[in-house]
Amino acid sequence: MEAVILIDVMRRAGAHVVVASVEPQLQIEASSGTKIVADTCISTCSDQLFDLIALPGGMPGSARLRDCDILRNITSKQAEKKRLYGAICAAPAVTLRPWGLLKRKQTTCHPAFMGMLPTFWAVKANIQVSGELTTSRGPGTAFQFVLSLVEQLFGEALAAELGGTLLLSGEDNHPKREEFNKVDWSINHNPQVLIPVANGSEEIEVATIVDILRRAKMDVVVASVEKSIQIVAAMETKIVADKSIDNAAASNYDLIILPGGIAGGEQLHKSKVLKKLLKEQEVAGRIFGAICSSPAVLHKQGLLKDRRATGHPSIISKVTSHAGNGADVVIDGKIITSKGLATAADFALTIVSKMYGHARARSVAEGLVFQYPQS
Repeated sequence: MEAVILIDVMRRAGAHVVVASVEPQLQIEASSGTKIVADTCISTCSDQLFDLIALPGGMPGSARLRDCDILRNITSKQAEKKRLYGAICAAPAVTLRPWGLLKRKQTTCHPAFMGMLPTFWAVKANIQVSGELTTSRGPGTAFQFVLSLVEQLFGEALAAELGGTLLLSGEDNHPKREEFNKVDWSINHNPQVLIPVANGSEEIEVATIVDILRRAKMDVVVASVEKSIQIVAAMETKIVADKSIDNAAASNYDLIILPGGIAGGEQLHKSKVLKKLLKEQEVAGRIFGAICSSPAVLHKQGLLKDRRATGHPSIISKVTSHAGNGADVVIDGKIITSKGLATAADFALTIVSKMYGHARARSVAEGLVFQYPQS
């Protein structure tokens, strides 16, 4: 989540973002199993000058970053030249501290690693800007982290504009939910989940939903509807699916969730295999849903008839005449929809709550450092 949110939002801001692998290969597997293909190897970056170097967290990812001498040298030069650098989650404590790049800097990090920070300089804040260094706490604070960096690079106006584009809630920290025709979602086995993806799918939504559902111990399959299992997401993040939709179709799923993205949604809609799976899901009375622009896919396939739903503000009037009262997440029976991007975490946590109960959702949210409703 942290890596993808950083990449996506920085590219939306207009930055030229280089994603560099510190591994021998370009494809890396992130902490919850999402496979991402970097743009280049870290060795190609050693002589380049950057306006910002930002480190995502995660374990053992932060330790892998720490042990990369090339990255250490690049980041140390960045700090010496008083150019911007930042780290989130475990990375401030695990990566930057051993490099000596936190000296005399007020710093925050994930609560689990606060004990590793110099006590006098440790700050319990979601965001801490200390000169050229910016640190943050975890996946649940990643939007705040990247928007702080955007503000420092591009100015307050663009950061505020992006906040609106990302659908960050300006009213409070607890996105609203509404539920209609309430039914029990709990099942007596580990939930099997299908996330179909395509070129143009929103990477923030894919990464966030997959990450959170896997943290909750659901079995999640990411399946490509394209000819290749590698897709290029809306903001050009390269994601490698677990399998093709044809191979995925051999199984039944307790839950099918469509990520958003206009171009991605069009590709999802064109997939005959996915169309068949969704129809079978409805007939069997199993759960399905969509986020952002993809409720339009459900609508085109006749799956939202007489249902309350929500979606991205640009498409909501086209998909239902029974929209919820501005809620970020809407459940109607066994269908769940959401507005998109910054609402993806609450969308996924709502699924966890419906399937496992509120206590499990709160536990997952706590690990993310995501503020979650008490009840």
